[in-house]
Amino acid sequence: MYLTKEVKAEIFQKHGGEAVNTGSAEGQIALFTYRINHLTEHLKKNRKDFNTERSLVKLVGKRRSLLDYLIKKDIIRYRAIIKELGIRK
Repeated sequence: MYLTKEVKAEIFQKHGGEAVNTGSAEGQIALFTYRINHLTEHLKKNRKDFNTERSLVKLVGKRRSLLDYLIKKDIIRYRAIIKELGIRK
């Protein structure tokens, strides 16, 4: 499995502040980015896997919604997270 408890806790520790702070917008965006990168690599090898492609599009939409929320709430946190994760605007 590519996403173990330890990896998840590390992502939330780094971006959410604490390993138990799983609800923070930054932590969720970082987790979605990790999953998006994994699915993108999978689709490079398996280009006809349409179910994974649909899942990828849904994840990108969820991440976009969280990023839009973060823009409205706190533009400084938004800029910090996109810079840290290397997300295009």
